[in-house]
Amino acid sequence: MAHIKLHIPGPVEVSAKTFQAFCQPMVGHRGQGFKDLVAKIQPQLQTLLGTKQLAYLSTSSAWGVMEGSLRNLTQKKVLNCMKGAFSDKWLDVAKRCGKDAEALQVPWGSPIRAEQIDAKLATGQFDSLTLIHNETSTGTMSPLAEIAALKKKYPDVMFIVDAVSSMTALPIHFDALGIDVLLAGTQKAFALPPGLTVFTASPAALARAATAKDRGYYFDFVEFQKNAADHMTPSTPSISHVYALASKLDDFFAEGLENRYARHAKTNQMTRDWAARHGFTLFPETGYESITLTCVNNGAKPGGRTVDAAKLQKLVKEQGFLIDGGYGKIKGTTFRLSNMGDETPETMGQLFAALDHAMAQL
Repeated sequence: MAHIKLHIPGPVEVSAKTFQAFCQPMVGHRGQGFKDLVAKIQPQLQTLLGTKQLAYLSTSSAWGVMEGSLRNLTQKKVLNCMKGAFSDKWLDVAKRCGKDAEALQVPWGSPIRAEQIDAKLATGQFDSLTLIHNETSTGTMSPLAEIAALKKKYPDVMFIVDAVSSMTALPIHFDALGIDVLLAGTQKAFALPPGLTVFTASPAALARAATAKDRGYYFDFVEFQKNAADHMTPSTPSISHVYALASKLDDFFAEGLENRYARHAKTNQMTRDWAARHGFTLFPETGYESITLTCVNNGAKPGGRTVDAAKLQKLVKEQGFLIDGGYGKIKGTTFRLSNMGDETPETMGQLFAALDHAMAQL
């Protein structure tokens, strides 16, 4: 069966080199070999995340750590910042965890703004908030630095940030931002198979977690901290993922992080330029577009060209590329093109050639 190359928002394409690393022989997860592996990648992860805190490895999707964050850190009430399908889901998850939760809802395609959060936190009702940095359903990126600056005003509010589709594609300096949790699944900009989450937590978050009586075990931040200090994980990890992560981190630093960030910015601009050449506008509010994927407006908002998104997707797939036909309530009236992970100007050029050929048939 012919391989269809992924240009969807995740999972993304995984290289042969990464798969080779994934298939290394097993070792005992409590043995010295595994400890040495984690000890090797720990400083790389700290550099990548811009932190002196320990980085943690969770064998789960990002939602596991998201739910764990609520269980560890929300004792009074959580503010869920909602701007798309995935950030909107936080409210439901919080309530299913038995937490008192309130929505800060903005229209899809708009970012969350610091002044909106400030107005909510000023009520004194909340001891935590959730924010998705880069909302993949709409291709919208909120101004993280401006939002994180509020932490100085509200030091007792835990700032939980989902960077699932932005981590590794642009600089996110955890310590400098002053936030409390930063997390990402590895199936997006890391360009690894799904099933592993990288995250870190502030000293304040660890202190809060230690007082939470119902934080559970699998996602207990105190357990993650204790085990990470010994280069281990609380429970049996996906050792294959850790091998693959080690290989990928070596790739990041061989390329250079600044070069990696510049490459993502370039390939994203190429994608926006492709959309403009064909008369499309973008769905996100101007100035808040994602740099890891492009959500093309296809009738969801006034202006710009409109095509049959399902037919475009089909025609492109026939040429060996999978693009996304839009998500949730904007399915079909948008479509999404990913440039995250290992994509280069050359590989994106191949996608654009396939898209051009498909557009000529519409």
